[in-house]
Amino acid sequence: MSRRQFSPDDQERRQWQDPEAILSLIGVRPGMVFVDMGCGDGYFALPAARRVGGSGKVYASDIDAGAVDRLRHRAEQEGLENLFAEVREAEKTVVCEGCADIVFFGIDLHDFQDPAAVLVNARTMLRPEGRVVDLDWKDQPMPFGPPQEKRFPIDKARKLIGTAGFRRASVQDAGPYHYIIIAQR
Repeated sequence: MSRRQFSPDDQERRQWQDPEAILSLIGVRPGMVFVDMGCGDGYFALPAARRVGGSGKVYASDIDAGAVDRLRHRAEQEGLENLFAEVREAEKTVVCEGCADIVFFGIDLHDFQDPAAVLVNARTMLRPEGRVVDLDWKDQPMPFGPPQEKRFPIDKARKLIGTAGFRRASVQDAGPYHYIIIAQR
């Protein structure tokens, strides 16, 4: 199975994964601090910055310098001064302590070298009432995405999240190819 990469403008992807609907589902509102770990080109970070508005902030991190540059360029073109994108390894990243309302993993928790460490960092970044959100690939065959053996089945993701000190708030279907876990400290 070949892996297919997507850009923030990919209309095909929007047919089966609407970032605005997902941000609404997870409760992103004006004034929030949203952290997007593994942000890529900003498929979720850009609409999150629009949604949180001038009184909110979006911190976006990824190890791909080209993707972060493209994200910065798009944010600048749109005048999104509340989006702060940096090239960083998630395992070594804490953008703030106790400031985030949501730490978001958009179909990438399975990609990190040490997902447990990344979740511990997420816990450090969250406010006491904050939430960690894992949007990830279902463990089933499909024509794109990571190889099936690399994906986290829901039970594995739940266990990782629980081991990092979170309690599961909800697990839901997020379209034909993804599930979403929302958990609190």
